[in-house]
Parts: sequence; structure tokens; C-alpha cells
Amino acid sequence: MASKHVRVDAAATLDADSRRWLQELTATGRAHDEAVGRLHELLLRAARFEVSRGLHKLAYLRGGDHDDLAQQAADDALVAVLSKLGQFRGESRFTTWAYKFALYEAAVKLRRRAWQDRELPLEPDAWPQIASRALSPDDHLAESELLAALRTAIDEHLSAHQREVLVAITLNGVPIDVLAERLNTTRGALYKTLHDARRKLRKVLAVQGFDVAHSDREDKR
Repeated sequence: MASKHVRVDAAATLDADSRRWLQELTATGRAHDEAVGRLHELLLRAARFEVSRGLHKLAYLRGGDHDDLAQQAADDALVAVLSKLGQFRGESRFTTWAYKFALYEAAVKLRRRAWQDRELPLEPDAWPQIASRALSPDDHLAESELLAALRTAIDEHLSAHQREVLVAITLNGVPIDVLAERLNTTRGALYKTLHDARRKLRKVLAVQGFDVAHSDREDKR
């Protein structure tokens, strides 16, 4: 259902096209239905564009499957746009703002389809080899000591859930929306778990004398 609570101060400064979109999408009757139809067409074009960009990841899909993904993304984006009309601030054109919803939904569906039949790696069976050949012998030793301490800290100081989320996302490259779907949780909940796990590891490593750069920026894959 479309939100009727469009900000008055934002609406007063909108370009004519964006103002017309909001007026028609928050109207009733035929004007509303036609605007929703045009919006869905716009979102479908955006979704098809994003799906076409990601086809190299899903080479086994047939053409009809591609369009099915785009249709699903457009449908979900339409629901999201209509539910968030009140959040449109006019910082860009309405069509640009709405377009991003379709790009996001299509990207999420591509990632989920790519992982659909894959078992999620939730244990660090093979730690990544991240040492650089350009490092000096002393730096190689320091890096090896840090990795060893990190492995121990993950095993001994994180909860089972924190360890599972951290390993899946940061070591094994599982997209966070795919992990959220498999674990029946939300992206926000996983971001919180990831943040808490990283903060705990930083504290443990700092106590051991390791100089670990502080960063609260989470991986937004």
C-alpha cells in the first residue's frame, strides 16, 4: 500500500516530474493505478539492466529465467518504493531514487540464485593465504603471529553464532543477504553480530600487544 504521508516541505521543492509522480502515486482510482503501472515498467527496465550485468555469474540460466529474476526484483522493488514514499526527500529525481530500489533487489536476487544450490561454508577449513611476497622476513613473521593469534581468538573468544557469521562473511565470502536468508534472520542482525565479533577480537588482540587498526565499517556485500 502506498504511503500517503509525503513530507510537505520536501514536496514544495521537488522538480515538476517528481512532484507529479508523488501526487499520482498517493492519489486514488485510475490516476493511482496508471502511475503504479508506469512505475513498475521503470523498475522492470532497471532490474533487467542489473540482471544482464550479472549474467556471467549465472551462465547456466536460460533466457526465461533471466526475465523471471527481473520480474521478481521489479515486483519487490515496487512494494518497497510504495511503502517508502514518505521517505523521499527530493535530493534526486524521483525516478533516480526509485531506480535504485530495483538495482538493489536485482543484485540481491542474483546473489541468492548464484548460491542457491551451494552449501554455505561456515567453518574456516582453509584459511586464506594473504601473506605478501613483498614483505620482509621480519614482516612475514609478524603477520604469521597475528594470523595465529586471530585464529585462536576466533576459536576461544567468540560465541558459536559470532564465529559462524564472521567466518562465513569475512573468510568465505558468503554474501550477507544470502547468509541472512539461510539463517532465517535479517541483514541488520548479522551486521550487529559481525560488529560485536570484530570489536571483541580487536580487544583480545590489543591485550596481546598487536596493533590492530580500528574500523567499524562493516562489509556491505
